[in-house]
Amino acid sequence: MPAPDMPHSPGEHRPHLPSAPRTAAERCQDGAGAEAAVVPRQGRRADSAPRGQTPATRPAPLGGSPCDVPELDPYDAPDDPLNHPDPWAAADACATENLLRCWVRESGAAPPDTDTLRIPLPATDTALLVPVRHWSATGWHRFGPPVFDGGAQDAPALDAVTLASLLGREADHGTERLGARAGTTELVGRVANSVEHTARFLSRRRGAPADPATDTPFLTAEQSLLFGHPLHPTPNSREGLSDAESPVFSPEPRGSFPLHWIAVDRSVLACDSAWTERGRTVPAERLALSLAGPDPELPSGTVPLPLHPWQAREIRYRPDAAALFDTGLLHDLGPAGEHWHPTSSLRTVYRTGAPAMLKLSLGLRITNSRRENLRKELCRGVEVHRLLRSGLSGQWRAACPGRPGFDIVRDPAWLAVDKPDGTPLTGVDVVIRHNPFGPGDEAVCLAGLTSLRPWPDRSAMCSRLERIVARLAARTGRRPATVSAEWFLRYLHTVVRPVLWLDGEAGIALEAHQQNTLVLLDLDGWPIGGRYRDNQGYYFRESRRPELQRRLSDLGAHSDTFVSDEVADERFAYYLGVNNILGLIGAFGSQRLADERLLLAALRRFLAEAASGPAKIRSTLPARLLEAPTLRCKANLLTRLRGLDELVGPVDTQSVYVAIPNPLFRSVTSHA
Repeated sequence: MPAPDMPHSPGEHRPHLPSAPRTAAERCQDGAGAEAAVVPRQGRRADSAPRGQTPATRPAPLGGSPCDVPELDPYDAPDDPLNHPDPWAAADACATENLLRCWVRESGAAPPDTDTLRIPLPATDTALLVPVRHWSATGWHRFGPPVFDGGAQDAPALDAVTLASLLGREADHGTERLGARAGTTELVGRVANSVEHTARFLSRRRGAPADPATDTPFLTAEQSLLFGHPLHPTPNSREGLSDAESPVFSPEPRGSFPLHWIAVDRSVLACDSAWTERGRTVPAERLALSLAGPDPELPSGTVPLPLHPWQAREIRYRPDAAALFDTGLLHDLGPAGEHWHPTSSLRTVYRTGAPAMLKLSLGLRITNSRRENLRKELCRGVEVHRLLRSGLSGQWRAACPGRPGFDIVRDPAWLAVDKPDGTPLTGVDVVIRHNPFGPGDEAVCLAGLTSLRPWPDRSAMCSRLERIVARLAARTGRRPATVSAEWFLRYLHTVVRPVLWLDGEAGIALEAHQQNTLVLLDLDGWPIGGRYRDNQGYYFRESRRPELQRRLSDLGAHSDTFVSDEVADERFAYYLGVNNILGLIGAFGSQRLADERLLLAALRRFLAEAASGPAKIRSTLPARLLEAPTLRCKANLLTRLRGLDELVGPVDTQSVYVAIPNPLFRSVTSHA
């Protein structure tokens, strides 16, 4: 399969981004001195231990003399429950912390005056006492194991399943406060499922902490989310996967598998393509043939279509699909071809060197939703690619110059099946996605960059972000907090600013949460660009419909992408503002790399310049983040308790949102 015409390949040019101005770093620290940013090239990745090597074979840092990467708090602390030697205990501690973080955020709990948080449980006529290891202005708190207030001194701490049951009971009891109709039984089951998966992932990765030498930086990051979303009650729940299937189909244990192929009669094939090679559009059927390779033997008049192996088994029990197999319109070809790797979403698969990734339908309930592609999402990916090629992409690059810059990972083609009556056959839709990353491209998922994981050269877990900061601090003699502040500033300018421009100038808000955001790093570990991925997560502002449709006349006709500005504002503020930017600040703070107050000050200045400075951006988000006393935030615990599937129904009712205090807001009196 030839390489596609790429809109902007990160491998074209990898310049060393100049240091952030000294004055900016000084301002971030409210007048404190900042060292000049002189960061020599390392000639290799910025995390310390090469793939597959032990600490004894690590290259020396600056100066040529061997030394260890500096060990930073708090994860070297022997009492951190996430470092418990029993992976089941560590997994349960993680799930307990997630539930507590969700409850604190979604119930509006106030910060404690001491190092213990008291959570009243009126429905059970008791309360919890929770040790506070770190209180975060952005919500990424660290907690110790909770106990009952007044309980026996020798009573064990609450486990995650018990805590989930108690919190579900409270949500049901306090309907006036939380508006929840509790699905406690379902929540408890999913918490248990998530704990079990997390424990198995930790056990495998602790036993083999080194990254395989054949893995790319992109794949390594996709496999790094061992604990999942820190503010989700069931981040690793995968209902429907057996114990044998989980290590094969999950990214965390580095699973891989061949695709399962079916042959689709052309009379029921549905597809579209804006994929180009050498300037010519390549039909989706030809892309499918190229991806399938020579292995599957096709019946006459058919086109190959790839399925996830789990999905291939499951759809045979669906009456509509079974009827098409029975009538010979679908043919089961079985597994074939090379192994593909699941990425952090599980359903999107990647193979090193392949020009495409595949976003497969997967009917497993993962976190809040069954992950089957919808036809409108397939159409949306193609139309966004065509929209960007209408001239918008060139304007975007001109407004946000520099290579590799920021872009969208394109979804320019898809394959699906229509039933004989013309309606879609659900569960088999496939997105063909560009793979713009070469083997050496440091394109890493932000959530993977900040996630804790085992390493071969240290006993305690830490994130790759921590290793990058430690290495840069060791090489330059600068404090980790100073390096962290500069890293964050560069991220704002190279990743966040282009996303704000697209909203302000084109009226397209991206669902740029941490898992959908890829950071491009130079060889020293500094951010130099980014990519966004996800054909679900586009919000075309209704107020900008005329100008967007002047670029592409039928825009939105089949994709259902236009939403009211009110909905776009809410979702954009949450996904980019709360989840992405504030979540990154929370990662720096909870991992003790920087004071969150310092980074919030840096963010305020960045937003003020974006809202009203000489290079003002038309997006309303910077002003909203600065001026709103509260922000609307997705409530993952309440969404789970209500049993909502975020892929079903109108976009404005797919999940529960609550108001949380805005840590960026400063009242008039606070300025005085």
